[in-house]
Amino acid sequence: MVSWAAFAEGDFTLTQGEPATFNSSGSALRSFCGKCGTGLYYRNADFLPGIVDIQSATLDDPEALPPRAQIQVAERLHWMESVGELPAFERYPG
Repeated sequence: MVSWAAFAEGDFTLTQGEPATFNSSGSALRSFCGKCGTGLYYRNADFLPGIVDIQSATLDDPEALPPRAQIQVAERLHWMESVGELPAFERYPG
């Protein structure tokens, strides 16, 4: 699972590093850390013109942008509807 934060292109600035970008299909551009492979952001001028979707866990303060909606749930696996009811562990269970 991944959480995204959408920003206007003009409000987005990469402050360090040089991402690797992959054209996954048509106008879909996926950018990753060129060193470790962590997904960083996504652009698609055809479907999200002027928007950059940033994987919120990569932000300096991801707590500042809690989720406000669930989007693209058409193909969601049925068990995702109740994932919040599962036991939670701070680290791998023993």
